[in-house]
Amino acid sequence: MGFHLIQTSEGPIEHMTNRDNDDWHDYQFDIYLKGMAGTVPRLPTDLTRLEALAAQRLAPGPVGYVAGNAGSGRTDRANRNALDRWQIVPRMLRDVSERDMGVELFGRAVPAPLALAPIGVLSIMHPDAEPAAARAAARLGLPFTLSSASSTPMEEVAEAMGAGAERWFQLYWPTDREVTRSFLARAKASGYSTLVVTLDTWLLAWRPTDLDQAYIPFLRGIGTANYFSDPAFRASLAKPVEEDPQAAVRHWSRMFSDPSKTWDDLPFLHEHWDGPIVLKGIQHVDDARRAADAGMDGIVVSNHGGRQVNGAVGAADTLPAIARAVGDRLTVLFDSGIRTGDDVLKALALGASGVLLGRPYAYGLGLDGQAGVTHVLRTLLAEFELTMALSGYSRPAELSPGALVRADS
Repeated sequence: MGFHLIQTSEGPIEHMTNRDNDDWHDYQFDIYLKGMAGTVPRLPTDLTRLEALAAQRLAPGPVGYVAGNAGSGRTDRANRNALDRWQIVPRMLRDVSERDMGVELFGRAVPAPLALAPIGVLSIMHPDAEPAAARAAARLGLPFTLSSASSTPMEEVAEAMGAGAERWFQLYWPTDREVTRSFLARAKASGYSTLVVTLDTWLLAWRPTDLDQAYIPFLRGIGTANYFSDPAFRASLAKPVEEDPQAAVRHWSRMFSDPSKTWDDLPFLHEHWDGPIVLKGIQHVDDARRAADAGMDGIVVSNHGGRQVNGAVGAADTLPAIARAVGDRLTVLFDSGIRTGDDVLKALALGASGVLLGRPYAYGLGLDGQAGVTHVLRTLLAEFELTMALSGYSRPAELSPGALVRADS
């Protein structure tokens, strides 16, 4: 394994490059060796247990905000059912002694087909918030996607990651064009390479978990750091944020996201962003084609993890047709429901070039800070590599729909 040093605000950190082919799965041996010295993992190695553990140990408002879904949670369940409907068909007597988990995403080599999804207001889970998760990603060489609704300004997160780390910026497209321009300029100046534009959150859904607790962090000024630190946003206020924070929150709520946006507005992004642009929230083949026709570089097949439309189709049910339709024209990524290594394998076999991981790393952060995020990422990728190899595949590019069979077929 090779390393180079990334300079951060806390000094240099080692950034993994040219990983050994079998490096990810070595995490299990790290665990066993520590066990011989009497130390067991602080967090479960079955990542599906993290939500329940977080609910036991952390405050109900923050955990409910992260775990909560739209309505009765049908779409969240549909996401899991859509992945579970597919079963892996292992193949035997294939040479998998040498493996390479690396892929290329938007012209950049990454050591595994995984990026951290944008999750806002991470300070409600842990005081180290986004910088802790970003540092964990940087140490492993994985892309970190910073939410517009982060608890920490984008410049501070960039500094925490270091100059050599791969970071993407997620945009909730506001009504104020000057704020949009400012966000994009700040992100570019801070070294964010890829713009991820979320399309499915023009309005906040009906979320009973939050409503029953009357808990929404934004109205408390949490998740507004990028806005409150933005010169264009501040210029539109009658008083500085520090003098009238509630007025700033009210102004934020009026311009946070714009439900009037259409496909005709996409050229604005090309005008103000010179890197890859990815549309997140695509669930229909026709929308995927329109994204390709509009010159987008990628899409994320996603229903926001079931947080926006109750009763929507499971994301993995829409992935195969979308990948067939546009996979040769743009990069298809996937999120919504990824919890285990076999989930990653299934998403790649169904046509995704990579996956975005969301809630599990937020639970890891809440339970054990940066170390918890690192544990979640290493666990997921170790399980994915082992599952891939034991199924007869040595690299992600070898995965195809032929690796799977539908359980209900």
